[in-house]
Amino acid sequence: MENINQTSTDFFLLGLFPPSRIGLFFFILSFLIFLMALFGNLSMIILILLDTHLHTPMYFLLSQLSLMDLNFISNIVPKMASDYLSGNKSISFIGCGVQSFFFITLAGAEGLILASMAYDRYVAICFPLHYPIRMSKRVCVLMITGSWIMGSINSCAHTAYVLHIPYCRSRAINHFFCDVPAMVTLACMDTWVYEYTVFLSIILFLALPFICIACSYGRVLLAICRMQSTEGRKKAYLTCSTHLTVVSFYYAPFVYTYLRPRSFRSPTEDKVLAVFYTILTPMLNPIIYSLRNKEVTGAMRRVIQRFCSVEM
Repeated sequence: MENINQTSTDFFLLGLFPPSRIGLFFFILSFLIFLMALFGNLSMIILILLDTHLHTPMYFLLSQLSLMDLNFISNIVPKMASDYLSGNKSISFIGCGVQSFFFITLAGAEGLILASMAYDRYVAICFPLHYPIRMSKRVCVLMITGSWIMGSINSCAHTAYVLHIPYCRSRAINHFFCDVPAMVTLACMDTWVYEYTVFLSIILFLALPFICIACSYGRVLLAICRMQSTEGRKKAYLTCSTHLTVVSFYYAPFVYTYLRPRSFRSPTEDKVLAVFYTILTPMLNPIIYSLRNKEVTGAMRRVIQRFCSVEM
């Protein structure tokens, strides 16, 4: 390994699983979660496309969340699985840059999409008469394109930096994907200025959207308490609690990981926390939205009945 590191420009991902039976068990479990995430998110996207009852701003945003989750887990797990099965943990310099670019793009865009979904629920519950104007198709498209563009711009800046800094002889990244903070620790230069830019990005793409989500749902909870209709109150509560569950699973490990000073972080802890937002959350999101949402389960029944009637 040492000889390879001295002569090669490739990076080496140390991975997540130890070469043992326990490691094999967790690898199989992670791969099954990956397959469930692929099936769940693809099903959600197809369901929203096929069922006209779900052609609303909320479900348009949800389809984008599923698309991001699908790309998120596909960017990480196949390479991780290939490394574990083949024993070849190397990744090319460009390949590492590409993986970092997509990871940062999707992470930032998903944070903004979750904030957009919170705004959608805020308007729907607190200003129902203004909903068609405030959440028009044009506004919805602007939210989605803005999330992708802002995530990409932020990602370009970070990826360009890590691809241009000098690295020391050891290119072994103590992670299971090309995580920028883990790569920066291998640099042969002082990176404290860049660490402040990472902190700023986390504030802009994660902390501020999370604060906006918390404030909007504070207003939503007050509006729910004032509702006269028990059925309407129950429906609003279920919709909002579903979204808050997704937000908690996504934001909590991300913010805890990247807002801590380097002296308080450990590679093992970072890898365990990364499992939540790269593997578990993409699998849980479609399950949470489908099981706790009567409109989604109703759409599933209609689509299944339609296909069954066509076959008959």
